[in-house]
Amino acid sequence: MSSELSTNSPGFVVLYRWRLHPGMESSFIEAWSRLSDLLRSERGSLGSRLHHGSDGLWYSYAQWPSAQARKDAFSAGSVDLHASAQIERAIAEGYPEVTLEPVADFLVVPAHNVT
Repeated sequence: MSSELSTNSPGFVVLYRWRLHPGMESSFIEAWSRLSDLLRSERGSLGSRLHHGSDGLWYSYAQWPSAQARKDAFSAGSVDLHASAQIERAIAEGYPEVTLEPVADFLVVPAHNVT
């Protein structure tokens, strides 16, 4: 069994971490979902996931074809100013972004219907 990185794995991944204001979780999820969808459909993101950790922090990672693709996507400004502001209001504390280099990929991405 090979532990090599799949050839269709993303070349660039960024991990985000936040502590949210209590009661702002639903607003954050809504705005994060909106921005993530727009970044994927309009700016070339390969997608992202949002998680709530057992430590109380919220985690997201976003996949991009390259660091340059991400830079270009964000240099064009926000894809939704309202959603961006909604996210900022929900964040009590943000932590530095962490870039991740994929070295092995065994993540299963289930197929789903897009309507």
